[in-house]
Amino acid sequence: MTADEHEGATGRPGDGHDRRGAPGADAGYDAVVLAGGAARRLGGQDKPGVRVGGRTLLDRVLAACADATRTVVVAGPRPTARPVEWAREDPPGGGPVAALDAGLRHTTAPYVLVLSADLPFLEEKTVRRLLDTLRSAGPPGPAHLPGASHPAPAGPGVRAEDPGFRIDGALLVDPEGRDQPLVAVYRADALRRELGVLAAAHGNLTGLPLRRLVAGLDLARIADPVASFDCDTWGDIAAARARIREHGHVLDEWISAVKDELGIDLDVDTGVLLDLARDAAHGVARPAAPLTTFLVGYAAARAGGGPEAVAEAARKAAALALRWADEDTTEAAPDTASPGGPATSATGPDAG
Repeated sequence: MTADEHEGATGRPGDGHDRRGAPGADAGYDAVVLAGGAARRLGGQDKPGVRVGGRTLLDRVLAACADATRTVVVAGPRPTARPVEWAREDPPGGGPVAALDAGLRHTTAPYVLVLSADLPFLEEKTVRRLLDTLRSAGPPGPAHLPGASHPAPAGPGVRAEDPGFRIDGALLVDPEGRDQPLVAVYRADALRRELGVLAAAHGNLTGLPLRRLVAGLDLARIADPVASFDCDTWGDIAAARARIREHGHVLDEWISAVKDELGIDLDVDTGVLLDLARDAAHGVARPAAPLTTFLVGYAAARAGGGPEAVAEAARKAAALALRWADEDTTEAAPDTASPGGPATSATGPDAG
């Protein structure tokens, strides 16, 4: 989407979901997702609700900022895989700056992640990279004196030469080098400062493009052609759907989709589970692979869950599968007998 197209819709707190995720170790930021907009190039289709890989575009974006302390979606309420708060600009359809202002009013964290709802390939690691870049420039505080000008660092974790300098944010740029202000993290105080400047200059924020807002900010820029890919057209949607089915992406995409669908935030070593499935299939029987991995999951849940419980259950099952397979390749000793079965003995009827 283009920053100038976005508009919000009416929202109310709550979406009927009872699931509540705990903030992650990198908590300390809030997220504002702009999910309104006319989507004219999609024929007015509800773009945040379009599915890529079985998940809506909005849910894919929400998964990337799952460890935000608070997530605010500026749009009309709808079912989502993760709990969010809803906000609305006034009047509705007031444009991206007005929508951002409405969402920002629900936040309290010193850093604010600002996203559009049409980013199919945004991941947590990109969010962390943006946050690390901003945090590396110093703690939250006054960004700079009015009228001051500073070159923005270009890259993750790069500091400005002036030790007293505080950049205002970090954003992605697309393959053509264009700023993507809706894939960015900002200092909340800097956003509020510039929104106040614009409101004073124009009387209100309705209809203002985002470039007016970011023009007053000192920003670090990070090139990421994949994470910055957005879906403006049906051709973009088709390209996104094709990419996730490529060999190098399909498994991770499927696992992420399943975890979202089941409300699971557990991160486990998929390589361990795949090795277990291989050993069970080859050493026992092909249907043993899915059944064994199911039983491992069930056992891990009964043990309290968590990656360690999964790893331990998988280790035990893999060892069993290897012992099982080993019996097919090792000849039994001549005097071996099954319990209760006929014994082979030198004193038997045929001896001597």
